[in-house]
Amino acid sequence: MKKIYLYITLTAALSLPLLLQAQMGKAYDMVVNGVKVIVQPSGNDIVVIQTIVKGGVQNYPVAKAGIESLAMSALTECGTTKDDKNSFKDKLDKVSAQVGGSTGMDYATFRMNCIKSDFETVWPLYTDALLSPKFDAKEFTRIKQDAINSIRANESNPDNAIDNMARQTAFAGKNYAKDPQGTVASVEKLTPEETKKYWQSIFTRSRLTIVIVADLDKTVIEAKVKDLLAKIPQGAPFVMKKESYTPPANTFKPQERENATNYIQGITGGPKPGTPDFNAFVLAMRVFSSRHFVEIRSKNGLSYAPGAWFSAGAANYSNIYVTTTEPDKYIAVARQLIDKVKQEGFTKEELKNIKTQYLTNIYYRQETNDAQAGSLAANEVIHGNWKRTNTIKDEMKTVTLEQLNAVFKKYINNITWSYQGDPKKVNPVLFTQKETPKLPEEKKGF
Repeated sequence: MKKIYLYITLTAALSLPLLLQAQMGKAYDMVVNGVKVIVQPSGNDIVVIQTIVKGGVQNYPVAKAGIESLAMSALTECGTTKDDKNSFKDKLDKVSAQVGGSTGMDYATFRMNCIKSDFETVWPLYTDALLSPKFDAKEFTRIKQDAINSIRANESNPDNAIDNMARQTAFAGKNYAKDPQGTVASVEKLTPEETKKYWQSIFTRSRLTIVIVADLDKTVIEAKVKDLLAKIPQGAPFVMKKESYTPPANTFKPQERENATNYIQGITGGPKPGTPDFNAFVLAMRVFSSRHFVEIRSKNGLSYAPGAWFSAGAANYSNIYVTTTEPDKYIAVARQLIDKVKQEGFTKEELKNIKTQYLTNIYYRQETNDAQAGSLAANEVIHGNWKRTNTIKDEMKTVTLEQLNAVFKKYINNITWSYQGDPKKVNPVLFTQKETPKLPEEKKGF
């Protein structure tokens, strides 16, 4: 009975997104005033619009890290020339709408979410925040302090700390070494005048993409967007810089830190978006993550939550992560696991299961208008192909076992290791030596 029940439950769960997708119209794009506008008819009464500003960490020097994050917060938190912060939020609250911004490694997003019947009320507020933010000094001081408090909280979190250290070690001197949220030192120096000037420098048509998930008439969309873009300067041409990370050798960087346990994160290679290897590698890392979990936690009891994942963006890299009291044993087990996968390969059953799991996740992730807009934006910025949002399901089905094994061998080689914890508990040589370490001998008790 359990198997029948689980089958019915899974079928029902999968059929709901498929039914919703069938109700949606065909996605399309158009160019308005030189800006690509991507539209996905939603099949519901929710309107989601995302204005994407490309560049992310490429837009500012390391000394100004955090400036884009503050700018995106200031668009709504510091009021506009027409409304102060409270007036702006009161107008949104009356119609239960949401407007706000955020930024990441590769682009910033300014969103609006409302009911279709309230679109004519919310759109002017949305465009006013984009076009005439006030950057009020008092409110700016408040959001800057909030940002500093958040940075300090992240610094005290061991998971965030090791992730930042690993990325800064692997990408030292490059854009991906920057933290979009900045540091306490960089954010403290930022002024409202400087941040406003920065916003005006990046808010140009040359950097924009607009994503709309809503059932709005095409003529309405075109007219509204055209009016908005007419008030935005063209700006200098902008092209995203893309790179891949390929460590030339195994390296190990320790940092003493008073953690309850030791945190380790390794960064290695991965294929660029748009290349033939990309889809196969996404699946390969998911299968490896499962194997890594079983080997590290279930079989050897070395960690509660080991992880492995692929970070795909303007710079692409893979991560292997663990918290453990036995770092020397961990590296031996992890390296032996990598060797085993390269020698024996993954299995047909693993590929079949990961495809099903991946496709199920895609359906779940696209159940909301916000999620669909986010997927369209990411695929357009990172892959240069928003249509991938709707074709990836079929593309993943074509990945073969031979491709899965080949890409793992190709990209998982030398690893840049970062370590935070007790330096006396680890032997760095085991992490840097070319040959795979042997398991340390168990200490015998008496």
